Amino acid sequence: MRKHEQPHAGARMPDTTSPARAGSQLASPSSEFCQRWADGRHTWRHASQGGFDADLYDVVPLDESVARAFVTRHHYSGTYPAGRLAYGLTTLDETLNVDGTLVNGQALVGVAVLSVPMTASVLTNVFPDLEPYAQTLELGRFVLTDTPANAESWMLGQVWQHAADAGIRGIVSFADPMARHREVLEVDDDGNAVRRIEQLTPGHVGVIYQATNGIACGRSTARTLNYLPSRGLVLSERTLSKIRTQDSGSDAAEKSLVAMGATVRRAGQEPREWLRDALAELGVAKVRHPGNFRYAWPLGSRRDRARTRITATRTPYPKADTARIIPTLRPAAPLERTAA
Repeated sequence: MRKHEQPHAGARMPDTTSPARAGSQLASPSSEFCQRWADGRHTWRHASQGGFDADLYDVVPLDESVARAFVTRHHYSGTYPAGRLAYGLTTLDETLNVDGTLVNGQALVGVAVLSVPMTASVLTNVFPDLEPYAQTLELGRFVLTDTPANAESWMLGQVWQHAADAGIRGIVSFADPMARHREVLEVDDDGNAVRRIEQLTPGHVGVIYQATNGIACGRSTARTLNYLPSRGLVLSERTLSKIRTQDSGSDAAEKSLVAMGATVRRAGQEPREWLRDALAELGVAKVRHPGNFRYAWPLGSRRDRARTRITATRTPYPKADTARIIPTLRPAAPLERTAA
């Protein structure tokens, strides 16, 4: 990165737009609001605010420990994928240092994680001629704290270049159209505990991906999710399977459910029985999901990109049609006690 002067006093953007001020526009999965995160809570910036100055930013490779700490602190899921490469957005603007982490003397304000998906077919269904995990990866997490609008598209462009330099020739990512909500416990002016429903995300069609020339490749397979409405979280089937089979990582998986409010497993209790009861205790519901919108980016030189074959059906960019793309959060079926 070139040497730059510190930002002038007026360089910071106006205060982030709140959901209340944004109003009903936030209900649209392709609205012009940019979502930002801090400690798992979101705020919003409108794209028209602009204010992003690339001269004040850099994108650099990150150690997994740094990336993991940032993502688990700020992303609403509180989880980190099976990451292979991680990159951070850093800035000279010290007023944006929400996290407090410095990388090369600059504030860390965003992280992108290129990860290994649950199955190789997630990658080979799009890039059949490239070696999964070695030449293709999934954009598994992408989170920015309080940065100016439009920072995300610039960051992704830089991440793609870094990934290409590391030998990656294809990236797949998904935009989830399902709106997420969670319960928030607050104390009112009279000292009473009050529960309210907070929108975590209105659902997405991939506006950022479209802005970075991602190739729309239809949708992923429709599936049934293990959804925790109180937190707006989907519990990974991979994680639950580790508990059932007691594979590597099962202890951490159990602890995560306990941290959410499940009772600790009794000594000698059969893992499948405990998981069944824990999911019921947490209020996990089965929710039918129609599939995420899928995007792909061939990377490398112009020649490399031209030679990269994409076999997934190319489709027009999806647009906001809330009646069509956002699935209901009403459980498709009660959680069966025999499902675990």
